[in-house]
Formats: sequence, C-alpha cells, structure tokens
Amino acid sequence: MCSSDLPEVIGFACRGGEAAEKEDQQAKKRENTVHLINFAGKNSHNPIIMIQELYILLLGLLRKVPFLEPVAKPLTALAVIVGILLLAKVAHVVTKYIMSHWVMRLVSRTRTEWDDILARNKVFNGISHLVPLFIITSSCYFATPELERPLSELEPALAAQLSADYYFSLGPFLMKLARLYFVFTFVYIITTALNAANAIYQTTPYSIHRPIKGYIQLVQIMVYFLAAIVAIAILIGKDPTVLIAGLGALAAVLMLVFKDTILGFVASIQLSANEMVKIGDWIDMPSHRADGTVVDITLTTVKVQNWDRTITTIPTYSLVSESFINWKGMEESQGRRIKRSIFIDMYSIRFCTPEMLEHFKKFEVIRDYVTNMQQEIEKYNKKKNISEEDVLTGRRQTNIGVFRKYLELHLKHNPRINASMTFIIRQLQPTEKGLPMEIYAFSKEKEWARYEALQNDIFDQIFAVIPEFGLKIFQSPAGNDMRTAFQQTQQAAWGFVDPAGPPADLPGGSARPGTGSFRL
Repeated sequence: MCSSDLPEVIGFACRGGEAAEKEDQQAKKRENTVHLINFAGKNSHNPIIMIQELYILLLGLLRKVPFLEPVAKPLTALAVIVGILLLAKVAHVVTKYIMSHWVMRLVSRTRTEWDDILARNKVFNGISHLVPLFIITSSCYFATPELERPLSELEPALAAQLSADYYFSLGPFLMKLARLYFVFTFVYIITTALNAANAIYQTTPYSIHRPIKGYIQLVQIMVYFLAAIVAIAILIGKDPTVLIAGLGALAAVLMLVFKDTILGFVASIQLSANEMVKIGDWIDMPSHRADGTVVDITLTTVKVQNWDRTITTIPTYSLVSESFINWKGMEESQGRRIKRSIFIDMYSIRFCTPEMLEHFKKFEVIRDYVTNMQQEIEKYNKKKNISEEDVLTGRRQTNIGVFRKYLELHLKHNPRINASMTFIIRQLQPTEKGLPMEIYAFSKEKEWARYEALQNDIFDQIFAVIPEFGLKIFQSPAGNDMRTAFQQTQQAAWGFVDPAGPPADLPGGSARPGTGSFRL
C-alpha cells in the first residue's frame, strides 16, 4: 500500500465497515455532481453555462423517474436540442417580422431606390438568419463541458461521472451542423446581395450597353464552389486550403465540367467589349431559329423573344463563333431598307409607239420626263440623220424604261420614303421567270407593321398600274392559262372550241366512250 492511500484507509476504518463505504461513495457522487458545472468555466452568466445547468437539472429530474432512468441522458439531450431549435425558430420569426415590416416601412419612406431593390431581392431576409445562427452556435456545447484538463487526466471516478452525464462528442457534431448553417446563410446573403447589385446597376443608363449579369453569375458560381469546399472541409474535419490545393490535380476535370461556363464567360467579355449585342436589340440568327428581341444576357445563354412570342435560348459563345444579324444599326438609322423585286414578262417589252407616248403624257408624274426625253431623242436622231424606221441605229423610248422612270419619280414623291438615303430602281439579271425590276430604297417607317403596310401600298400600286405601260408581270402558268392556250390551239387547228375541254390524247383529257367530244 502506498502512502497516498493511507488517508482513505484511515477514513474507511473510522466510518466503520460497509456502511461507511457506501456513504463515502454517495458523498463523492454528490461532490462530482456539484462540481460538474465548475469545470465549464468561471462566468456563470455565460449562456452556454446556463444551458448546461438546465441540462443537468433536467437530467436529474428524469433520473428520479424509475422507468426513465435508463434513457434519461438521451431524452435530456434531445429535449434540450428541440428547445434550442424552437428558440432559434422563434428568434428567426421575430427577426424576419421586424425586417419585413419595420425595415420595409422605413425603406418605403426613403427617396432612394437602391434600398427598395435590396428589400425586393430579400437581402434582409438573409440577414434575419444571423440571429438564430448565433443562438444555435452558442448552444452547441450544452452537453460538453469545458474542462481545465483533458478527460484522460482527471480522476477515474470523476471522468466516469462526467462520461455518464455528458456527451463529449455531441458538441463538436452540433458545431459542424451550425457551421454548415452559417455557410448556407452566408451563401444566401451573398447571392441575394449580388442580385440586388445587378438590379441596382440596371437602373443606370450604362446597363444597356454594358450588362454585368454574366459577371455576377460568375462570382456566384465561385461563391458556390468555395462554399462547397468549405462545407466538405467541415464535414471531414480538414483545412479548406488543403482541399483547394488538392483540386489542382482535378483541373482538367473541372475545365470539362465548367466548359460552357468558361466559354460563356469569355464570350460575354467579347460581346460587352465589342458591343456586339445588348438587351433590346433585334437579332436574326436562323441557325438557332431566333428572330426577335434580346430580353436577357446571362453568363451562358442569351434569351431572344421571337415575334411569335416564343423564347429562343442561344449559347453565349455561339454569338461569337457563328454569324447573326443585328438590326440595331437599322433601328438607329434614318430608315429601314426596302429590297423587293417584281418579274416582268420579257415578251411584253417593246419600243414605245407615238400612241403610247401620247398615252403616257396623260400622267402628270411622267409627263415632263416623256416630253423632254422625246425631244432629246428626236434631236439626237436628227443630228445623226437617223430615220424613225431605223430602230436599230436610232434611239427610242421603251415601255420598260418609262415604267422604271415612273417608279423612281413615284417613290421619290412618297413622303414615307427617305430619298436622302440609298435609292435605286434597277434591273437585275434576267432569269427564267422574267426580268427582275428591283426597288432598293429606305422607308422612314421602321416599326414592323407600318413598314410592311408601306411595302404593300407600293406594290399594290405597281401591280395595278403596270398594264398602263403595256407590260405584263410574269407568273408560272396556272390551270386557266393552260386551258386558254389549249383553246387557242384547238381553234387554230380545228376551227372551233370544244367547251368540254381537251381531248383524251392530251394531258388532263378523257374521251367519252362512243362519242367524239372531249371533257376534263
């Protein structure tokens, strides 16, 4: 027996046998119970100390119930956790109410707009999570006392008593959950703040030419990425910097995963720097079936609302790698281009006769032109001693030339045509469909409906007036054209026209049995 055990032996002998031993054990138990909280710290006003005292009190009460004594410890821990969560929930509700009512009232009374934007983007709702987060964080170690010495260095009896009353692993576990809650709350606040910043920036005139939504999304992706790393580090108990350093080996995989994001980021910089497209522009991109107004530009996509109100989503990098039409220049200019042709039947083109010239002089718009041109031609032919019958050598007016001049003069007098811009009435290369007569001009009407109405008015006039010039518009033969041609051929060959239609030996004909007549 060592010398240190001598006082206990003497005390045991003085107290007398087994009864004294039981009394001594109970006394030690009471002493340990009394000193449990004293290990946690000296400041009794600390919230964690108060929760620990509540935990010990509730644990003692449950242990007095015989059938609850075996499960008193886990029931106590569960009850305290539920109480902490309820308290955090109540704090969150109260804080959110204050933020949503009092702060919103204060914001609505200010003249500035940025605070209203912060409220609409729920930035204050994210801030309301900080109060319950503080409550949960400060209460995690309610079942884990803060000892002055490690548990292994304490007396065995005291260590056993502490282990019987407390969960030394519960506190670190709850703290991990609280830290995860903090990470999610931080991400929520940062995300809403960035969205609010983008909304505030959109109120400025610079946002039309320099949208920053793509950059905002890039920052948000970086925040999500770092938050995921921190969350994993918290769960596995490692330093986040170690995980970040280890991601260098996964660079190729990350580039593959974020390929669209990287391409979209580079493309958005090019689009913004070169002012290739902005919100509100009218673009036409047939490869993606896009023809309408740009309504949104993000990091990876560009949304286009087509004229039929459908939405087309285009990858941002496609606007850099592929060609598209941006009608911004037209909308900012003084006119919208009209480029449309009519096809003239070349068999209707001929020299003007004196009767045709007199007929043209009836129209005021070309009267001076026809008169002056006729005088000029007569003067030229007379100077060259060219007779009127010599159409190969002399100059003559043609019905197509007079018609072309009519189009030019008629359109120049139209108040909705911008004659100061490019204005050409030209003949194109003849085709199997006739001679194209193209109108290349610019309309003052740039709004789509009015622009189309102007074109309709112009060509309605052309279609109606073209017979006055002895010209015909080419069109592919229709059924009535074939019927007329056959009747003319039938009359020339047989001297009569059968109203029944073509004979059976011609396409589309069928002979009636026993008769010599034909029908369709």
